[in-house]
Amino acid sequence: MTRDELIAASRALVDEGEMLQARPSLPALRDWLARSDVLLEAAWGTMDRYHLAWLLVGKPREVVRGRPMTGDEEAAYVRDVAAQKTAALRMSLDAVERQRMPFLGEDGGLAPVAAAGAVPPTGRGRGIEADLPPGPDDLAARIRRAREEALAHDGHAQRRAPRPERMQR
Repeated sequence: MTRDELIAASRALVDEGEMLQARPSLPALRDWLARSDVLLEAAWGTMDRYHLAWLLVGKPREVVRGRPMTGDEEAAYVRDVAAQKTAALRMSLDAVERQRMPFLGEDGGLAPVAAAGAVPPTGRGRGIEADLPPGPDDLAARIRRAREEALAHDGHAQRRAPRPERMQR
């Protein structure tokens, strides 16, 4: 999937999520959630229960148990879940479009960098490469330099707090 394809698909799903909030439909919500899950998994990988709980996707504020939801309750549920998932899609879109983060399955194609709110160039290379996030080699070199600088500080390796004997195993 190219960056342009991910951006276009994310924007379409955000628009559809906004429409679901305006005109709630439980069957349409189920279809939209399935399609958005496929897109987000292709871009960022699978999400475990912890991530989904953190995003609060699919967790209505008012839980109805033991009976079917009324029309108003169903509409409120659809609006609530659509708002939560749309927010998650917006975060994904921001990461890909504005922050220029690499994603799983990326196979080329670069969307133009937005003028407002664009991430400043990293200073690497010339042209479009300067707008890309640091590569794995750059990151490894930066981590290595940071560790060397930390070790150069006096007392960096010294313990700062007493350690009880039972903790020293």
